[in-house]
This record gives sequence, C-alpha cells and structure tokens, in this order.
Amino acid sequence: MKTNLIHGVLAGVLSATTSVIYLNVYQNLNFVDFSSVINAGSIIGASIMGCVFMAIGYVLLEKIGKPNGKGVLNLVIIGLSSLSILSPLLMDLPLELDFPELFPALAIPMHLFPAMIFFGLDPFFKAN
Repeated sequence: MKTNLIHGVLAGVLSATTSVIYLNVYQNLNFVDFSSVINAGSIIGASIMGCVFMAIGYVLLEKIGKPNGKGVLNLVIIGLSSLSILSPLLMDLPLELDFPELFPALAIPMHLFPAMIFFGLDPFFKAN
C-alpha cells in the first residue's frame, strides 16, 4: 500500500513539474497568456490528485486480492484520460483572450502527462 501511494505522489509531482514547465514554455513561445483560465496551482493540484487516485486504484486492487486486474484498471485510466481531453476542446474561453485557438494545444498534453508518467514509473515500483 505504502509503495503504491509513494508511486502516485512521485508520479504526481513529476507530472506537475512537467506540466508547469510545458505551460511556461508554450506560453512564452507563442506569446500568449492563459493565466485567467489555467494556472500553475490548478495544474499542480490536478496532476497530483490524478496520480494519487490512480495509486488508490492499485491499492484497492491489492486489498480485494485482484492484483492481475491492473490491466483492466490501466484501460480505465487510459479511457478517462482520453475522455478528459474533451474538456479543453469544448471550453468556452473569455472573449478578451488573444488566440483562444491555441488553448487546446496547451491543455490537451497536460491531460495525458499524469497517466503517461504514472505508467512509466510503474516498473520501478513492482513488487518482486
């Protein structure tokens, strides 16, 4: 249980760091400012919470004695991550924003970072 939660928190911190760096680089390269819509605090919170929820799913699988159910849980996580990219596509942005068409390209990768990093770290946290 403890290992899974450490896995989730570490993945969340790495995901948050990656997302905040991506936010700053993207906004600076494209000369846009979406701070009225998205900020570092919300990115950090969402990344860490998302990865902790994934870790809790792994903990629950262990508690009910179905550690082989990871594949199904991973498919659910992939499905939810894929569905979550609809939110930036359907979002109504404030009219005063310059270049609102650039927002989805900023937000969509950030929706995929938590799962990608969580799954990437999984081999380092497997029980022997």
